[in-house]
Amino acid sequence: MKIVQKRIYEGKNVYSYKKCIRIDVDLEGYCEIPSNEIPNFNFNLIKIIPELKKHRCGIDEEGGFVKRLETGTYLAHICEHIIIAIQNTLGIDVSYGKAREIEDDMYYIIVEYEYKNTAIEVANLAIDLINCLINQIPLNFQERISVIKETLRKEEIGPSTKAICEAAKEYNLPVTPLGDSGIYQIGYGKMSKFIEATIGNKTGCVAVDISCDKLLTKKLLESQNIPVAQGNKVLNIIGALKEAEAIGYPVVLKPQYGSKGKDVILNIENEKQLVNSYTDLRKTQKDIIIEKYANGKDYRICVVNYKVVAGALRIAPFVTGNGKDKLRTLINILNNDPLRGEDHEKPLTKIKINEELIRCIIKQGMDLEYIPADGKKILLRENANLSTGGMAIDCTDEICEENIEYCINAAKTLGLDICGVDICSNDISVPISENNGIIMEVNAAPGIRMHHYPSKGKKHDVGKAILESLYDGEPSSIPIVSITGTNGKTTTTRLVNHVLRRMGYNVGMTSTDGIYLNDRCIHRGDDSGFNSAKTILLNRDVDIAVLETARGGLIRKGLAYNVADVGVITNITNDHLGLDGINSMEELSFVKSLVGEVVKEDGFVVINADDKYSKTIINRFKCEKIYFSKSKNNELIQQNIRNNKIAIFIENDMMCVINNNRKYEILSVKKLPVSYNGILEYNIENAMAACGTLIGLKVDYCMISKGLMDFQLDDKDSNGRFNQYMYNSRRVILDYGHNIEGYKSVISSLEKIKEKNNIIGVIGIPGDRQDDIGYEIGKICANHLDKIVIKEDKDRRGRKIGEVASVLEKSILKNNKNAKVSICLDEVEALKHALNISNKNDIIVVFFEDLKRLTDFIKKENVPECVSEIYNF
Repeated sequence: MKIVQKRIYEGKNVYSYKKCIRIDVDLEGYCEIPSNEIPNFNFNLIKIIPELKKHRCGIDEEGGFVKRLETGTYLAHICEHIIIAIQNTLGIDVSYGKAREIEDDMYYIIVEYEYKNTAIEVANLAIDLINCLINQIPLNFQERISVIKETLRKEEIGPSTKAICEAAKEYNLPVTPLGDSGIYQIGYGKMSKFIEATIGNKTGCVAVDISCDKLLTKKLLESQNIPVAQGNKVLNIIGALKEAEAIGYPVVLKPQYGSKGKDVILNIENEKQLVNSYTDLRKTQKDIIIEKYANGKDYRICVVNYKVVAGALRIAPFVTGNGKDKLRTLINILNNDPLRGEDHEKPLTKIKINEELIRCIIKQGMDLEYIPADGKKILLRENANLSTGGMAIDCTDEICEENIEYCINAAKTLGLDICGVDICSNDISVPISENNGIIMEVNAAPGIRMHHYPSKGKKHDVGKAILESLYDGEPSSIPIVSITGTNGKTTTTRLVNHVLRRMGYNVGMTSTDGIYLNDRCIHRGDDSGFNSAKTILLNRDVDIAVLETARGGLIRKGLAYNVADVGVITNITNDHLGLDGINSMEELSFVKSLVGEVVKEDGFVVINADDKYSKTIINRFKCEKIYFSKSKNNELIQQNIRNNKIAIFIENDMMCVINNNRKYEILSVKKLPVSYNGILEYNIENAMAACGTLIGLKVDYCMISKGLMDFQLDDKDSNGRFNQYMYNSRRVILDYGHNIEGYKSVISSLEKIKEKNNIIGVIGIPGDRQDDIGYEIGKICANHLDKIVIKEDKDRRGRKIGEVASVLEKSILKNNKNAKVSICLDEVEALKHALNISNKNDIIVVFFEDLKRLTDFIKKENVPECVSEIYNF
């Protein structure tokens, strides 16, 4: 069994609304060999991964999967369960998976994941395990698991960051990791915010730098009459001894720049201890502070947006003797608590046996081999930081008003909108100025897991408080429009963008010809997929995102956004079948339906009520539907009218909207520039789709009308869509029609324009289309064009030179043996040939691949201006 290909779905996709990986595997001859026919396979698998005993696998009882193994199930299915089970044993809560045949030994496996790199390593391990079980050779499974655990530890979101991300999800806000940096973007576009641990957009880097300097922090707090420990920086052992004599023992040594309590030495009681401690600390630290040791309880007070939101009493780690186990064993037992992790990934942290711990127990006259008496409490650290193994007890409601003011003033003094204030006091309910209490430190990026997971007391949702502090009002994101369909999605996208831009919005748009920010193209190419959408969603200037969402991107990477405000299905017709495993109209419709499914509950799906296959998927959509049709009598239009919903239709050449039983006339379709005096019916449909989209965005009807009226059918507004140029008294039309419906629509429109002149077509299709599509397009051209020039795309998509042209030529001659057809493979040369065989006033339509090459030729040779006026016939 081997992996052929992997795909990572970072968001909702055609397989699941959850993050998934797709693994294409080759079973290498084992597609029809069940597990119970492979010697010792089932026994050894369950022995290695006992977690599999819990899997139900379609049988409504624990152990269902084991029963399937016993009766015989197949390797792809087993691999799916292994990947899920290993992730579960690592503490990752995933459950979705499926395995399906592609062809013969080729299968694909879909499995939910939480952490991408970990999931990939788990998948590799699952394949290796299956191969080893088949061949009955050993695999060091636990060693591989240890490596994966290390990957997970680096990749896993810490509890503080996770708390903010979970709060974002409550507001239905997306969370996007920015690479592997540990920095996350919440929301999209102009409403997006950055977080790094608990540092947010409003947290200034200067304030963070100040808080990192413990000496400067102390001086600034002292200047505001906030109680702090007496002390100063020392440069050598002599200076340390003199400072200790001045302030009096016991004292504390700590780094001037430090965090998480690292290298802090507490309760130094005499000169000998000071010399030894200073000498040890000097090995790792250059800048050292000495302070008077404050004897009291250790409190952490969390300030968010200059308000105290939570407080905790931190308890230094300790073990309690049982009269039989050594200290080392008691520490190991404590570390086996499932709530303790290696770092910050769990509510508590494992206690590491290091020099600091050894020093602490030696001060108590013990070592790691010491056996404490039953019930005797042994302190393991003198500091209570959670990062070194401490615990926390909630004390939020006990903090007195004076201490709250001290904490807020400390935060304001440093300019930290989010911080953790460390207080040493015997009682937090008494002002620190009255019981010799002090503020020890003010920390940027404070850990908040102690407030979310206190060992005792009430939980406080500090993550939510931080999220809300990032926004001036209620947390929200920008509106998103997602437009899909076989034909018309680019024009619909452009129309929506045009109206919104006219209203003054900063619009980010993706389409088949590029990425646009405020009508400025920032990238040219087919940008209707995942990565292009991300470009817009991560741009912090964008007010509204209008995303053309193509079939290929949906299949290969899924959706780039979490949920749209408006989803649009322009139509679903025969195109791209046979690609990416999509072989039928029903399968294509299922793919397209994802855009309508992933819409907010209070959002809208805009649907072509005249389109056969669009109507088959409407039951998949849970939000309100806006239907558009060329006829008011359409059944779905009438249904929405009866239900006081939104319906868009053509009546007496007027585009009309009925919304909540009120009728609005938007504009005459003959005055709609993209309709070409009402001739281009497909652009009337696109305009109705755009109208429905804008209504879903709550745009005023007057603005919709004005916007549609000044969107022109030219190479500025509608580049590559029925663009007309005059060339030596010939009308040249360039259009992107590249499938059956596209050809039908354009050619039927040309026949309405035609008088006594000829229509000459320069035709071709992409090389990855099935031959039957080529035959159908050849038939259309044979029956409706006067002369035909066949060309081929430069990108033949796996075809041989002349292969596509041959398919088209055979179809044309089969359907019209007298057809005037010629072959000229290069697109520009084909246009030149069409001009040579044309007469004055003929119409030449080119179904192009490379628009720029054609326009460069026309403008260079003829220096014409693009036809912008509407012709009346």
